[in-house]
Amino acid sequence: MGDLLQQDQWRIIDQSVVGKHFNALYSFGMDDTLCASVGGGTAPPTARSWVHHNTVVLGIQDTKLPFLADGLHYLNSQGYEVIVRNSGGLAVVLDEGVLNITLVFPEKEKGIDINRGYDAMWQLIKELFADFPDEIEAREIVGSYCPGSYDLSIGGKKFAGISQRRLRFGVAVQIYLCVNGSGSARAEVIEQFYSISKKQADTKYEYPIINPNVMASLTELLQIDLTVQDVMLRLLNVLKRKSNHIYMGELTAEEARLFEAYYSRVTERNDKIMEELY
Repeated sequence: MGDLLQQDQWRIIDQSVVGKHFNALYSFGMDDTLCASVGGGTAPPTARSWVHHNTVVLGIQDTKLPFLADGLHYLNSQGYEVIVRNSGGLAVVLDEGVLNITLVFPEKEKGIDINRGYDAMWQLIKELFADFPDEIEAREIVGSYCPGSYDLSIGGKKFAGISQRRLRFGVAVQIYLCVNGSGSARAEVIEQFYSISKKQADTKYEYPIINPNVMASLTELLQIDLTVQDVMLRLLNVLKRKSNHIYMGELTAEEARLFEAYYSRVTERNDKIMEELY
C-alpha cells in the first residue's frame, strides 16, 4: 500500500498565524479548493496548517437539537462565533491553542481507503512526537466531544480528532490538535452547549454526554510548554524527511479563482442554515 506521507513533493500552506484573522468558513473553502486542485492533478500533495479565533464548529446533526437557539446564545455569550461545517461529525472548539492540519492527497485510480487516510494522519502525529515515550492511541474516547474511532489520546485523554473530506478526486484528511490551554475547559463549553440545547428532550439523534475529565491538551499531557509554532516546526521536519522536495507555497492563480467559488458556496450554505436557526 505504501506510506501516504511519502510523496515526491509536499507543498506547505501555513496559515497558523494569518488564519486567526479569518472566519473559520475560510478554511472549509480552502480545503475544498485544495481537494479540487490536488485531485485534478494541477497541484501537488499539500499540507495546510490553520488556527482560528474562538469558534465552535457544529456538524449538521447538531442543527437538529431541539433547543439549539438557546445553545447558540450561550456560545455567543461566551465569546464564540458559531459556524456549521460541510462535513460530518459533531461540535468542536477552535481557538488560538488549537492547531488544525489538513493533508490533501490525490485519489488515484485505486483510490484511498478511508481508514488509510485516517492512519496516515495518526502516523504523522506519532512521528511529530516520537521523542516522547508516551503512546498515542487511536480509539474512541467516550465522553469527549465529537467522538470517533480515530480520537487520538494519551493515557485515555483525548487531545485530537480526525475527519475527512472527499471532493473531485481529492482527499482532505483534517485534524484538530489541542496544543495548549485546558482541554477540560474546552470540553466544559461543549458540555454546557449540549445541556442547554437538548435539555431533557428525546431526540432522533444521539448526542455525546461530555465528561471534561477525558480531554486534555498536549501541553498538559506531555508536561511541557508547547506552542503552535513548536508543532509547526515539528511538522515541517517530518514532511521534509518524507519527500524529495518541500516548499512553502500559496494558492496558484487558478486555485484563487476556484477558492472564490468554493468559499462563496460554503458561506451561502452556512448563512442559510443560521438564518433558519436564529
